Amino acid sequence: MYKNKAVTQWVEEMAKLTKPDKIVWLDGSDEERIRLTQEAVSTGEIKYLNQEKYPGCLFHRTAKNDVARVEHLTFICSRNKEDAGPTNNWMAPEEAYEKAGRIFDGSMRGRTMYVIPYIMGPMGSPFSKVGIELTDSIYVVLNMRIMTTMGKAAMEQLGDSGSFVKGLHSKADLNPERRYIMHFPEDNTIWSVGSGYGGNVLLGKKCFSLRIASNMARHEGWLAEHMLILGVENPQGKVSYVAAAFPSACGKTNLAMLVPPPALKGYKTWTVGDDIAWMRIGEDGRLWAMNPETGFFGVVPGTSSKTNPNALIAASKNTIYTNVLEGPDGTIWWEGLDQEPPAYGIDWKGDPWTPDSGTVGAHPNSRFTAPASQCPSISPEWRNPEGVPITALIFGGRRAKVAPLVYQSFDWQHGVFVGATIASETTAADTGEVGVVRRDPMAMLPFCGYHMGDYWRHWLEMGKRIPCPPKIFHVNWFRTNKQGKFLWPGFGENLRVLNWIISRCEGESEAVKTPIGYIPTVDALNLEGLDLPAGTIESLLSVDREVWKEELNGQLPFLEKIGDKLPKEIMDEHNAVLNRLN
Repeated sequence: MYKNKAVTQWVEEMAKLTKPDKIVWLDGSDEERIRLTQEAVSTGEIKYLNQEKYPGCLFHRTAKNDVARVEHLTFICSRNKEDAGPTNNWMAPEEAYEKAGRIFDGSMRGRTMYVIPYIMGPMGSPFSKVGIELTDSIYVVLNMRIMTTMGKAAMEQLGDSGSFVKGLHSKADLNPERRYIMHFPEDNTIWSVGSGYGGNVLLGKKCFSLRIASNMARHEGWLAEHMLILGVENPQGKVSYVAAAFPSACGKTNLAMLVPPPALKGYKTWTVGDDIAWMRIGEDGRLWAMNPETGFFGVVPGTSSKTNPNALIAASKNTIYTNVLEGPDGTIWWEGLDQEPPAYGIDWKGDPWTPDSGTVGAHPNSRFTAPASQCPSISPEWRNPEGVPITALIFGGRRAKVAPLVYQSFDWQHGVFVGATIASETTAADTGEVGVVRRDPMAMLPFCGYHMGDYWRHWLEMGKRIPCPPKIFHVNWFRTNKQGKFLWPGFGENLRVLNWIISRCEGESEAVKTPIGYIPTVDALNLEGLDLPAGTIESLLSVDREVWKEELNGQLPFLEKIGDKLPKEIMDEHNAVLNRLN
């Protein structure tokens, strides 16, 4: 069907290993989608939902032991262990190929191997990359159709080139003892075996677009980041774009699809991407960002008309739901949805469920896979092959007491330090007690495909190469009072903070210099129509010197873990903050 010799040769080689009964080369057509959907329904791999209520929507249930990414089974297989660094699991390539190869051997016997050519990024963009994923799962095929530009278009873009990312996936026997997600950065290869969960098997996503791409970006002089991309249009029609990185459970998707509050009349927000940003230096000297994906692979529980109405609309048709509660008559439900739960249903494990069962109906990591084009806030520029120009880079975490609502770094180097030291903590909302602090530099800890010290060095070097770099900020929507209640309303109101950030980038809006960065003056944020108790904004913007000294002390074990490759500039910034606090 396709004439690329390098692809054909590799597919034949992998078929000899996995021994499928047949090989199907995919073209991405609608006829193909219908045929494969019907085939998967006939085998029970997926189900149709109620097509009147959820047109084009499908339902899938994974194995009970296969419901999330498996970080402890995820490896960077670089030739030198030092290149993977202390924050990644490492395995020598020879050992990894041999160990996973034994599981792959004959794993597709009695099954079909599907060949998925796909593009990460808009077709024809100089910044796009082509991958080929081989899989024995129609569920994977149907998800990759939503998440990427798949089929003939990818092979046309590849042409005769042998430069593509090779991805091999097999469910094998779904045994967690025989489950590995292997990344070979020097070979541009990904092997995933023993899982059927999207985060482990949609190889264009975290595996390619972050772990492999971050290594590519380092060598080619760009950035592959775990960041949303959002456009903010002011009442005069000017659009400014920001890219933002948050660890999990910090509202990344909600911010990407933010709905302006009624009080901020005339503002619009535009979603370019909710998860991944590939960023390069443009001819105009600015940093330009592109979303390499074409869909959203979002967490379902907690998604409602209050938290994320745009996500609900995006997922109202042509969407694949995974591990949610199956209600009567082809309906679905999850915890946090606006409507009441059904009187009975089948839970994510396949067991009978009622509201009195005492267990969750939908798995806490249950997912929706929806086309980005269906999002009401999708940007007109989201498939622009050049990307969009980034005004500000934003980092954030979930901190009850430490970080103020927003602050601006002094310069790029200080901003890299801010990103390198972001963290989130578990809190007991009713008492405000601080739980475990998890360091997650640039929200990339599970996704950086090489040594974290080299990654920070790459960020520092990029700053020297960008003639007009974005300014760097930190936000924290999760500051609490003494009773453990959130001080800031969040959600759509976060636009007020974004507006201050953008105006700072344009040389406007007032700020106060503090030991940690520039913080808005009390009257610099537009709080019109927001009824906050007296003293709240002062609390949100306060910097407690003693708490910050503790924070800096708490950063040291993680920074020391990076070892000899820790850039001197990071420690210089750490010490500079400490000196300013003293």
